[in-house]
Amino acid sequence: MNPSTLSDEDFYALIEVRHWDPFRFLGLHRFGEGCVVRVFRPDISEVILLNPQDLSRKISIPKIHPEGFFERFLPNIQQPFPYILELVSPLGKRWREYDAYSFGPVLGEMDVYLFHEGTHLEIYKKLGAHLLEREGVRGTHFAVWAPHAQRVSVVGDFNQWDGRVHAMRKLVPSGVWEIFVPEVSESTHYKIEVRSVRGNVLLKTDPFAFFAQHGTQTACIVYDLNRFEWKDEAWMKARKERDAYQVPMSIYEVHLGSWRRILEENNRPCSYLELSERLIPYVKEMGFTHIEIMPIMEHPFDGSWGYQIVNYYAPTSRFGTPDEFRHFVNQCHLSGIGVILDWVPGHFPKDAHGLARYDGNSLYEYEDPRMGEHMEWGTLIFNYSRNEVQNFLIGNALFWLSEYHVDGLRVDAVASMLYLDYSRKSGEWIPNHLGGRENLDAIQLLKRCNELCYAHHPGVLMIAEESTAWPGVSHPTYLGGLGFGFKWNMGWMNDSLRYMARDPIHRKFHQRDITFSLIYAFSEHFILVLSHDEVVHGKGSLLTKMPGDIWQKFANLRMFLAWMWAHPGKKLLFQGGEFGQWNEWTHAQSLDWHLLSSPMHHGLVRLVRDLNWLYVHEPSLYEFDDSSEGFEWIDSHDSRHSVWSFLRKSRGGMPLVFIINATPIPRSGYRIGIHQPGFYKEILNTDADIYGGGNLGNEKGCHAEAICWQGKEYSILVELPPLSVIAFKAVLSS
Repeated sequence: MNPSTLSDEDFYALIEVRHWDPFRFLGLHRFGEGCVVRVFRPDISEVILLNPQDLSRKISIPKIHPEGFFERFLPNIQQPFPYILELVSPLGKRWREYDAYSFGPVLGEMDVYLFHEGTHLEIYKKLGAHLLEREGVRGTHFAVWAPHAQRVSVVGDFNQWDGRVHAMRKLVPSGVWEIFVPEVSESTHYKIEVRSVRGNVLLKTDPFAFFAQHGTQTACIVYDLNRFEWKDEAWMKARKERDAYQVPMSIYEVHLGSWRRILEENNRPCSYLELSERLIPYVKEMGFTHIEIMPIMEHPFDGSWGYQIVNYYAPTSRFGTPDEFRHFVNQCHLSGIGVILDWVPGHFPKDAHGLARYDGNSLYEYEDPRMGEHMEWGTLIFNYSRNEVQNFLIGNALFWLSEYHVDGLRVDAVASMLYLDYSRKSGEWIPNHLGGRENLDAIQLLKRCNELCYAHHPGVLMIAEESTAWPGVSHPTYLGGLGFGFKWNMGWMNDSLRYMARDPIHRKFHQRDITFSLIYAFSEHFILVLSHDEVVHGKGSLLTKMPGDIWQKFANLRMFLAWMWAHPGKKLLFQGGEFGQWNEWTHAQSLDWHLLSSPMHHGLVRLVRDLNWLYVHEPSLYEFDDSSEGFEWIDSHDSRHSVWSFLRKSRGGMPLVFIINATPIPRSGYRIGIHQPGFYKEILNTDADIYGGGNLGNEKGCHAEAICWQGKEYSILVELPPLSVIAFKAVLSS
């Protein structure tokens, strides 16, 4: 029997916790000549209403249904107001709290409209959990998008995780649910409880949470992002004016959890604060200009390395708090180092508490598995055709640039977003409406995201990991490109590693693997990469890929790294490659720093440091990265000796001469054609003893001779050390 003033339909929907609009009936409402107050608290045996202005006046509200429904007509109250409830538990515990149902909505119509349209650039300031004050009462506002849900509640340690207590208000037709819960403070743990239209109750994460637990503990945590004081104004101002194509960029790729672990403390990883004290000075000493961090957005499984994200707006709590990560970024900037984050808008995991079937239906993902599932990775693909999903992702990119001052985003697995048939067999994918295999919605997302990031944050770096021949990845959208600033040069990486893995005796048959990259080197703005992908899954470390005995392995790796730094394009090297890690990288172990006690490993570190110094101080190595004007072959055809040589040029300085000998055979009296007369100083020799080499070289340098060679008026006669790169610079005219 329904003893309430409500209709049977509304009453039973409320006590069965399936009503989509509990605010319409719960709380204090005008009724007849007065007001009626209704409270639904199944966990409470007694309810008393108090006016904050006069706490001595108590109004008992009778329980009219055993499920915990309390109701009373109040003829002397003419207008609703925020009131306090005095509650008594069945065990006699008594406390007071403001009733969440005495507060009106927080979100405005324009916020909801822009989100539904997909154009709310700061949607993260509206959805999620936000500390604020309403009518003099402090608390937390929760808002979540779940259009297919029958009911949504916020649960946490403030309501004993009981989804019956704080059912949210649905804002029709947007599908956004919200509630202001008084007196919920920072550090409160919470989740979102969703009742689907089928009646299933799901316990979900908050997609817009700023802080969350990881691993098997998956609660979100209320966090205030408004108190951190940035001190990087000079860096941010200079970044706006920097032309990324005209400056050196040498990137150190890092997995924060394995860069250096504290072995004596149960092999734990360093915290954000400890990394600020250890990683940043190391990167600065090594001469890298940027740190690229593998995804630090919250993820449940360590073995995904962060590439299967659940909380896109939360830096992982594995290493500390959000403000401690901000401190790390701030310290990088104060040390003159940029920060790039890996970002994964291509797919997300199926974890039950995550985005998968968030409101009981496919919401963030496509419904059809031929569109919505990565069979190869066991993950789900974002539904880029939904405006709200596009807003979630674009808002996320802008969030990291705005709230964490990061200097760029490296977008992971772009190829998987561009192609509907990516890693699928015939019949396992659906063509677009034009009959093609391109994901037109994903293309639109990438273009729009790049446009907005560059428009709102001049000087940032938007970088694509794109492994196909898609044209114009790093070209502006107004010229038909995808709008990225840079593209990873996967072709260079694959060809070069294949060449380097060969026994030197066979390299003469494969010189094209080395020279081919210069055919397309200026078709995009490239970053040359030796990333984590090349040292996992049984591929071995960079050092173990090299052929020969131990001495030759080190000589080959020194030669390879110097070839990379000499080649047009920005640079990226994964942690451990700079000192010749023997073991294949694993996320659960520290790098083998003890190897630096070995002269060969220490020599390799010194070489990388010197390569970075040379790179930063020689404009020839970066001014014309995107133009053939800065590169000229001297000889790319001496495959018989596995030797190639070239010039790197700048606008005003003398060009640099590079010669690579890819065999273990020293070559004496090797003649190289050059344009200018003068003395050529040897400025780099990877065979120098300080790097662990045999110290064969050209001492101080050599004089040019007026002997025509290789189509040039002058030439120099040089000594080529084995498995080496040597470089010269004209320092004196004759």
